[in-house]
Amino acid sequence: MIFRYSILYVDDVATALDFYERALGFKRAFLHESGDYGELATGETKLAFSSKALMRQLGKSPGTPDPEKPVFELAFETEDVAAAVKKAIAAGATLVQEVREEPWGQTTSYVSDPFGYLIEICSPVQLPSAG
Repeated sequence: MIFRYSILYVDDVATALDFYERALGFKRAFLHESGDYGELATGETKLAFSSKALMRQLGKSPGTPDPEKPVFELAFETEDVAAAVKKAIAAGATLVQEVREEPWGQTTSYVSDPFGYLIEICSPVQLPSAG
């Protein structure tokens, strides 16, 4: 089994694709002609979006994300956290946590996307060796 994609439920799929393209530099892989589903190429795993309207048609009741009470986060790694956060904010993200150095040696910052999903922008972390 492989982890193929994560799907975020949003009001406007095209707007979500546009934000993540501008804010984080991902490339649009697919937008269905209905506008209710789209994907971004992010490497091995795709970041996908489905409209809340489509989910309701399928009998689901999508909730509304809250960056103050998140149940998950999306984490994106970069060598220049400060520049990435500045770019994300310019694209419409809301700052949740300023850039800071963590005790474990990683630089982190948090923003929320226009839909309320929490995004961590972080530097690589040095994992301990297996030996």
